[in-house]
Amino acid sequence: MTNDLSLSVLFGYQVVGTQGYAAPEYIETGHLKVQSDMWSFGVVLYEILTGRRSLERNRPTAEQKLLDWVKQYPADTSRFVVIMDPRLRNQYSPQGARKIAKLADSCLKKNPEDRPSMSQIVEVLKQALQHSETPNSSQDIAESSSSRSKLVRKSK
Repeated sequence: MTNDLSLSVLFGYQVVGTQGYAAPEYIETGHLKVQSDMWSFGVVLYEILTGRRSLERNRPTAEQKLLDWVKQYPADTSRFVVIMDPRLRNQYSPQGARKIAKLADSCLKKNPEDRPSMSQIVEVLKQALQHSETPNSSQDIAESSSSRSKLVRKSK
């Protein structure tokens, strides 16, 4: 982001906002669009899933920028469980969490026109909530816990 912010200074406009939440088009042009809010919402969704802030300088370099870190653990892979907030203690629907991560990814599309509308976001969140209301089988919980333990050990 530092390079993008430097560009805004070079072209003579001031970008105002919290680092880590500003959409790329806003950083590049200084102009906000409705879709810029969708970007920020995608960041917030990942903050909820991971229990981390968008920027945490006290973490190892590869983990400081939330969006860079979560990209290493796509929602459709077994490695996804690594990003989940350990304070949740596996008391969540893995299927619902994956659905929310995929929604976050769609909110974080580079092209603003490719991002979902707020009504589309609400629909996906309702679907994810339905997944979370369905009781997990003990096998789902065991798989999630086992996968996370193995992957955390590998990444250390």
